[in-house]
Amino acid sequence: MVMQNVLHRPVRTLATVIGVAVEVMMVILIVGLTSGMLKDYAKRTAGVGADVMVQPPSASMLITVGSAPMPISIGEKLAQLDHVRAVAPVLVQLNSVAALENVFGIDPQSFRIVSDGFTFLEGHDLREPNDILVDDVYAKGKKVKTGDTIHILGRDFRVAGVVEHGKSARLFVPLATLQDMMGAENKATMFLIKCDQPGNAALVQSEVKKLLPGYEIRLPKDLLELLTSSSVPFLGTFIKVMIGIAVVVGFLVTFLSTYTTIIDRTRDIGTLKAIGASKGHIIQLVLSETAMLCVVGLVAGAALSYALKQVLHVVYPSLPILMTPQWVARAGVIAVAGGLLGAAYPAWMASRKDPVEALAYD
Repeated sequence: MVMQNVLHRPVRTLATVIGVAVEVMMVILIVGLTSGMLKDYAKRTAGVGADVMVQPPSASMLITVGSAPMPISIGEKLAQLDHVRAVAPVLVQLNSVAALENVFGIDPQSFRIVSDGFTFLEGHDLREPNDILVDDVYAKGKKVKTGDTIHILGRDFRVAGVVEHGKSARLFVPLATLQDMMGAENKATMFLIKCDQPGNAALVQSEVKKLLPGYEIRLPKDLLELLTSSSVPFLGTFIKVMIGIAVVVGFLVTFLSTYTTIIDRTRDIGTLKAIGASKGHIIQLVLSETAMLCVVGLVAGAALSYALKQVLHVVYPSLPILMTPQWVARAGVIAVAGGLLGAAYPAWMASRKDPVEALAYD
């Protein structure tokens, strides 16, 4: 009976399935996109090769952009600490042309020591003031190669080389050039420290805290565990709001579909009650039908999410989306719960119909 009811109105059934699928897809992709971006950022930051990262007071774990509050002279003091092999100042600026990307202003020599050097796929290191290095992900997404000119931050740069991704940023320019462009002479956004031995990172971190009280001194290798949606201001709230919107969409679609179905089948419900169907049986039929549609919508939504992920990966290679079985399951629970909640009132309304009035309904 439940299957026949589902197939009786194929357009209405399809609309309900699509509504649930959109709800599931929104939850999976929103969480997948935010989680993927955070994990990708943490992996690239850890992959830069530094043992200790120094940021100004109250700085977020996300590298702040467009700011250079620390004098470059701090690097000289850091270099004098025990167990410090090298210190690389980095200036960070946001490139917002066509995409949001951090641009690193680096001193090639010190950055090479701290990061163990770039892996060049083509071209050479920074030599001229207008040189820029791009990683392979950026080069693929923007279709650029060595020798091309790209316009960022209001200036033309020549692509000196393409490097393997994983060194935190995707774009690298000479430190002096970015300082001049930002009006931040002798300033830096952060300092990357390379220790003489990786095992001395915690010791150096402790010494830097004594030297620079109040500054944020972090171990990049710990970011994978520390960097979550709850640790980034407002990101957790954003995810909850977007999931809430998805749930409301699924709830309303299910409610309206089930409500109109009950109105349409008033005489059928009257017949069932006339031959002895209980209120509980009527509610069970309605909720079983809704649960079936939600499950179909869940499968469709998950399939659409994975398909859309592949499409986005082709169109935007640098856009990381992390889809985990745990969140697919959570999206399913959210969809089914929202659907059953949306069908609860129509089911209750159907169970209370008077059989005589229902049979006389035209």
